[in-house]
Amino acid sequence: MTSHEWGIAMKTYYYDHCASSPMLPTVVETMSELMKLHYANASALHRSGTEAMKLAERARASVAERMGADSDEVVFTSGGTESNNLAIKGIVDKVARPAKHIIISAVEHASVYECARQLEARGIALTVLPVDSLGRIDPDDVQKAIRKETALVSVMHVNNETGTIQPIADIGQIVKRHGHVRFHVDGVQAIGKVPLDWHKSGVDLYTGSGHKFGGPKGLGFLLVRNGVELAPLLSGGSQENGVRAGTLNVPGIVAMSQALRLTMEGRQERRRTMYAMRQRLQEIVSAIPELVLNGADAAGGKQETIAAPHIVNFSYPGMRPEVLIHMLEKEGILVSTQSACSSKSLKPSRVLLAMGHDADRASGSIRVGFGDEHSLEDIEVLGERLIKVVAGLKPLERK
Repeated sequence: MTSHEWGIAMKTYYYDHCASSPMLPTVVETMSELMKLHYANASALHRSGTEAMKLAERARASVAERMGADSDEVVFTSGGTESNNLAIKGIVDKVARPAKHIIISAVEHASVYECARQLEARGIALTVLPVDSLGRIDPDDVQKAIRKETALVSVMHVNNETGTIQPIADIGQIVKRHGHVRFHVDGVQAIGKVPLDWHKSGVDLYTGSGHKFGGPKGLGFLLVRNGVELAPLLSGGSQENGVRAGTLNVPGIVAMSQALRLTMEGRQERRRTMYAMRQRLQEIVSAIPELVLNGADAAGGKQETIAAPHIVNFSYPGMRPEVLIHMLEKEGILVSTQSACSSKSLKPSRVLLAMGHDADRASGSIRVGFGDEHSLEDIEVLGERLIKVVAGLKPLERK
């Protein structure tokens, strides 16, 4: 009899860190205490408001230090989606010239891709660059696409579905040669996993989201290089130097800054451990005939330059992904498909289609996202249960 039949609770393994990571226990405690003690509006002139503002500014300095930026380059937001929209629309709306053009890749997160499409509907020219079979864009394509009307290039650091790392440094150097163009990078999946040298990168705007590295949901930031001007998305008060109106969520901001500090302090060991787990899971998946790996391959020892350590994506062509997801869930394994923003969609993955895969493969993808709590032993458990589940399934008949 199984543990379910005996009524025994099965241990659950959470492998959906790309969608959201659990808050670190110390961060939960910090946020809880601050919510009790510092409830005043940080913009208020009385002592309680001043104390709240001091906490927010200390958190800003901490975020800046961890990201290698200056304090006045940090703008607090509600998360990755707002930061991406603020960066893209903020640049486009600030540019005075009548003809405007933006460049993105075909594999951007929905908060970039749909934002760009919305601007295109407003009359902004849009270039969507193709990617190769690994999901990487060619920096030369960026160079060829830039024109005098170009206001912004937006390319993500790490793909949220496949883990592919884009050549950000090379693109940054290209964009820097064009003084009228700004470079935005969605760094949501990269922070704490893939390094960034802010001052040397050539990046003008960089997006972070707290709940991807052990902080609270609803908190994020946008790094805005000194000298870069943005039009605000929201009309209202003068918070965040007039770029982002709204009362500061001081407990959340402080909690996010603490999570970022803890994440960055352990990033080197985390990378080593996760790359080993990634390598092992790829070996397991490769040995299952029904499954195929997607994205950057670890072959040739190049994985640290082309793939993030915490993401493995594979497909079961012909099988609806939710079937495999729910079967794994019964075995105590929680994984996902595509991004959380698109997981309820029945459409094939736009990212995998852009990489040249057919609809069967793009429709049957599974994403595994590691966290700090995982070990190589956990990967063996995942592998055993994946093998068991796949053995019990047969592809659904195509309609």
